[in-house]
Amino acid sequence: MTQIRRIAMLSTHGYFDPVPQLGQTDTGGQVVYVLELSKALRRLGIKVDIYTRWFDPNRKQIDPVPGFDDLNVIRIPAGEWKFIPKEQIYPVLPELAQNMIKFIQQNNLDYDLFHGHYVDAGIVTLDVAKFFDKPAFFTAHSLGAWKKERMADEAPPEVLERKYNFSIRIREELRIFRSVRAHTVTSEVQLQKLKELYHIPTDNVEVIPPGVDIYRFHPADENTPKPKNVPEKYIFCLSRIDTNKGHRELLLAFDLVRKAIDDVYLVIGGGSPKPVGREKEVLDMIHQIIRDKNLQDRVIMYGYVPDDQLPLLYQHSQFFVLPSKFEPFGMTSQEAMACGKTVVASKFGGVRQVIKHGQTGILVDPSNTKEFADAMVNLLRNPQLAKEIGMRARKLIEEHYSWDAMARRHLQFYQKYM
Repeated sequence: MTQIRRIAMLSTHGYFDPVPQLGQTDTGGQVVYVLELSKALRRLGIKVDIYTRWFDPNRKQIDPVPGFDDLNVIRIPAGEWKFIPKEQIYPVLPELAQNMIKFIQQNNLDYDLFHGHYVDAGIVTLDVAKFFDKPAFFTAHSLGAWKKERMADEAPPEVLERKYNFSIRIREELRIFRSVRAHTVTSEVQLQKLKELYHIPTDNVEVIPPGVDIYRFHPADENTPKPKNVPEKYIFCLSRIDTNKGHRELLLAFDLVRKAIDDVYLVIGGGSPKPVGREKEVLDMIHQIIRDKNLQDRVIMYGYVPDDQLPLLYQHSQFFVLPSKFEPFGMTSQEAMACGKTVVASKFGGVRQVIKHGQTGILVDPSNTKEFADAMVNLLRNPQLAKEIGMRARKLIEEHYSWDAMARRHLQFYQKYM
């Protein structure tokens, strides 16, 4: 059996920092996934370096993760010194791969394997692993063909193609799937979509869901402080501000909820400090709905959530909502469940592999406004039910979904296909 001593993780788009600044463009659950998996692997004695694109000269090239020796974020320059959205990053990836190879050679680094996350990092992973004659592994996190399928009704195909570059993404995903030693998906539903939409053998694919930090995310007790700048009774939603996150559906349903329950608020967290492009368009849409429905005094746009406030916002909420129209898994749902909170989530996403409806969470069709609203009203009117579901959810997370458990599963996965 090959001994694994050092791993190179690749996550090349977005803002990847040792302490993640979530909510910035293309910076969300995947950053947490890669960082927390890497921390858990380090706790098991594996050295890990996380490679990303260096586009901000004010950031250090080698950035240690606090509290961990031999765990670094390493930034590799490619293209101009400016942020590039993930849909437009493809042209700089060959340069990124070449510069990464040079960095590894110059620093005499020896990796046992390379693991790419998302299609852009997967492209780089293939080139770098081939150069060093080492195994390449991959986690898609989401599937381009599935996202295209789910968004088909939103705009004409040519508009979606210009915006998301689906043809390039799907072609490259297919090449990666066929080329890597093995790859993982984060849910059973994602595995089914992989078979259905890509028509490839899946005998080298494993389902390994995201984990959660059960020590940071836990139920509140009498010493847990209240979060800042929120009302006493609120529903909590947290995600990037993006087209597929279901904010429109949530606001339309909450309009019915507040008419039935007159003292509850909706707190929406996430987003960049200075939104641009698609994020600004979605924010404009959100604010337009808030004005149209006269929700100004009942919806709080919290924006970026500081690290110290995130567990508190989960812990003191009535429950958590995940209305994403397309969500392979949804790590925020696990964090909320670890805090002992009921999650009301879209039944179309990967979270349905974890949540058993009515037992460890509630699954709804977020586009069915009445169904979505009724589920939220029922929990608000039956707090004991919400508490019981939340406690069962916590137990489930403790037993099966901690990051340490996921790191052990990854080591078994690597060893199986090395």
